[in-house]
Amino acid sequence: MASPPGLESTTAVVFVDVALVLGAAHVFGRLARRLRQPPVVGEIVAGLALGPSLLGLLPGNPTAVLFPKEVRPFLHVLAQLGLVLFMFGIGYRLEADHLRGRGRQITAVSLSSVALPLALGTGLGFLFFPWYDHGFLRSTTALAPALFLGAAMSITAFPVLARIIADRGMQRDRLGGIALTCASIQDALAWALLAVIVAAVTAGESHSLLVNSALSAAFVLVLRYAVRPLLLRLLAPGGRADARAAAAFPLLMGGLLVSAWFTSVIGLHAVLGAFAFGAAVPRGELERLAPYVPERIDQTGSLLLPVFFTLTGLSVDLTGLGTRGAAELALVLVVACAGKFVGATASARLTGFDRGESLTLGVLMNARGLTELIILNVGLELRVIDQRLFTVMVIMAIVTTVMTGPLLNAVQRAHPLSVPAPRPAPRTDAVKV
Repeated sequence: MASPPGLESTTAVVFVDVALVLGAAHVFGRLARRLRQPPVVGEIVAGLALGPSLLGLLPGNPTAVLFPKEVRPFLHVLAQLGLVLFMFGIGYRLEADHLRGRGRQITAVSLSSVALPLALGTGLGFLFFPWYDHGFLRSTTALAPALFLGAAMSITAFPVLARIIADRGMQRDRLGGIALTCASIQDALAWALLAVIVAAVTAGESHSLLVNSALSAAFVLVLRYAVRPLLLRLLAPGGRADARAAAAFPLLMGGLLVSAWFTSVIGLHAVLGAFAFGAAVPRGELERLAPYVPERIDQTGSLLLPVFFTLTGLSVDLTGLGTRGAAELALVLVVACAGKFVGATASARLTGFDRGESLTLGVLMNARGLTELIILNVGLELRVIDQRLFTVMVIMAIVTTVMTGPLLNAVQRAHPLSVPAPRPAPRTDAVKV
C-alpha cells in the first residue's frame, strides 16, 4: 500500500532524530557518570542541549530544522512508549517483604513530605499568579495554577530515585525499600490531585473524581485478584515450558500496554498503569521460566526514554528567563527543597528512625527528575503554567536530582551505617536510566 504524501520523508526525519537523540544521550550520560551523577541527569541535560537553550541558538536555528513540528507527534509516541516500559520495570522490581510492620512510618513520611511542599508550593503559586503570562493561561483565577504548582512541588521522581538507590545497592535494603514505597505513594497522591486540577481546568472534559476513583480502585483489584492469579498459572513450572517461556514476552508487553492504556483513559497517566501491572507480575515464577524478559523490556524502555527528555528540552528556553525568571527560580528552589527535606526528615525522626536514616530519607525524597518532567509537560499542555515557569521548574528538577548524590555522600560521612556506598558503575555502551 502506498504511503500518504510526505509520510516517508517524515519517517526518515524521525529516524535521524532518534539517532541524534541516542547519540547525545550516550555522550552526556557518560559525562554524568564521570561526574558521579546518575546517567539520567546527563540524558536530561542532553535533551535541553538539543532544544532552543543551546542548539537553537546556533545560526539557522538547527533545532527547528532537525525537529520540525510535523515530526514531534511521532516522537511523542516513542517517548510515551519508553516511559511505560521503564515504569513496568520499576514496579516489577519493587521489594515489599521487608516493609512489613513499617506502615505507620511509611504513612507518616509519605504524607508529611507531600503536605508541606504542597502547602508551600500552593502559596508560592498564588504569589506568582500576577507574574504569569495571562494571555497563555487557560485559567482566569489563581486556584488551579497554584494547586498545580503545589502538586508539582510535592513530587518525588520515583524512576530517578529507583536508579539512585540501585546505583548505591540500596534496593534490597530496608531504608531503600521504604524510600521507594514513600515515593510511589507520594506520586499516586500527586496524580490524584492532578486529576482534580485537570477536571477543574477542562470543565467537564474529564471524568468526575468519584468515577475516576472507582475505576482506579477496580483496576487495582482486578490486577490483584484476577490478573496476578492468571499470570501465576501461565508462568508456573510444568509441561511445555519452552512454549510458555516464548509467550512470556508478548504476554507481559500486551498486559503492560493495556494497563497503561486503561489508566490513561480514566484520567491518570499511563505510567501508573504500567507500574501497577509490573508490581502484579509474580517475580519468582517469571525468573524461573523466562528471566530474560524483564531485562528485554528494560532495555527497550531505556533506549526510548531520551526521546522524552528531548521533547521536554524543546519546550525549555533558558534564554527567556530574565530577571523575573531568576527570582522565580530562587524562590522555587528554596520552597521545593525545604518542603521535601523538612517534611520527610521531621516525620521520620518522630516515628522512630535514627538521625542518619531520617536525613537519608529527607535527601532521597527531594530527588525529582523524570516524574517531575512528566507532570510539568501535562501542566504546560493544559496551559496551567506558562512557558517561563515551566522552564524554572525543569531547572529545579535537575538541580534537586544533581544534589542528591553529594548530599547522600555527606550523610554517609556523618553516619556511615546509614547509607551504603555507591557501587561502581558498570562499563557499558547501552543507554541507561
